[in-house]
Amino acid sequence: MNFNYSDNQKLIEQTISDFSNRDILPNMMQWDEDQYFPIDVFKKLGSLGMLGVLVPEHYGGSGLSYNDYVVVVSEIAKTCGSIGLSVAAHNSLCIGHILKFGTESQKIKWLPKLCSGEHIGAWALTETGTGSDALGMNTTAIKKGAKWIINGTKNWITHGISSNIIVVLARTGEKGDSHGISAFIVDKSNPGVSHGKKENKLGMRASETAEVIFQNCEVSQDNLLGSEGDGFIQAMKVLDGGRISIAALALGISKGAYNASIKYSKERHQFGKPISSFQAISFKLADMATEIEASELMIYKACQCIMSGHPVTKQSAMAKYYASEACVRISTEAVQIFGGYGYTKDFPVEKYYRDSKLCTIGEGTSEIQKIVISKHIF
Repeated sequence: MNFNYSDNQKLIEQTISDFSNRDILPNMMQWDEDQYFPIDVFKKLGSLGMLGVLVPEHYGGSGLSYNDYVVVVSEIAKTCGSIGLSVAAHNSLCIGHILKFGTESQKIKWLPKLCSGEHIGAWALTETGTGSDALGMNTTAIKKGAKWIINGTKNWITHGISSNIIVVLARTGEKGDSHGISAFIVDKSNPGVSHGKKENKLGMRASETAEVIFQNCEVSQDNLLGSEGDGFIQAMKVLDGGRISIAALALGISKGAYNASIKYSKERHQFGKPISSFQAISFKLADMATEIEASELMIYKACQCIMSGHPVTKQSAMAKYYASEACVRISTEAVQIFGGYGYTKDFPVEKYYRDSKLCTIGEGTSEIQKIVISKHIF
């Protein structure tokens, strides 16, 4: 097994690094302060092929592998977790659901504009009171002739305001029935779709998160993904891939915090020498480096499972669980290495610290990951 980056991955890494330094880094902290989602910058990533990474070229995508996708998300997150999160949600959730379960006509209709960045995608599963308990959702889709009428409110939706296309999970059967949920593609311009409250978040503040409200929203039967009642099972499979993207996001934040800590520890002098020469600091850096290496190996093992057609649920949950918890530990230690400076917005690690926590919550909390893992080890 070759653990080195391929030439293609090195090219992706350099392309993203150049883009991040030019288009993200100069304005990143202002976006964070203002909770501003930079749509124009996000759309530029479409022209680089980063908004349809896994989509075959004949649908307008880049046709790259999961290994390549990990490089895309983690390299962006090394600079800004918020933009990394938006790229991950767009690729893995909205596009991922259509790519995996859409008909040929649905893929031809929706994917090209999502891949180019002309359209921004969202994925609407979570509701108030039914975060981890998706089977308890209250949003309904009732069939009337050749139409479905959707009513309900979705919460914590990435791109809930700026999206053009939303994949919506709605109850078409009894509450609590795993075959009572269906998935629909909804054009945000449809009558009956609006956005509600925008969340004021601790971190990932430049990645837009908001309520999406459906009030007698009509969609065609042609917008149903797969068969009626398959939505929950589809969502669980989409999340298998989504968890790899959150693990990649955590990996990037970890690498960013670690790189900043290495640089600072060499520049900061105390008692006449750089603080990197003190065991108290060098051991922190050693732990950070080891956890990053372990996270990366687990992520690429999950990628290998999904690319080879093997079951990936356990591996993606393990990768997401470990990488996200490691990310919180690494960013916390980064703040500690910076000391008082790490507690200010003049240095980068406080943002890594704030952004890291989302990785242990989004697309299934660490506790949910442990439930998933435990079900697959016996």
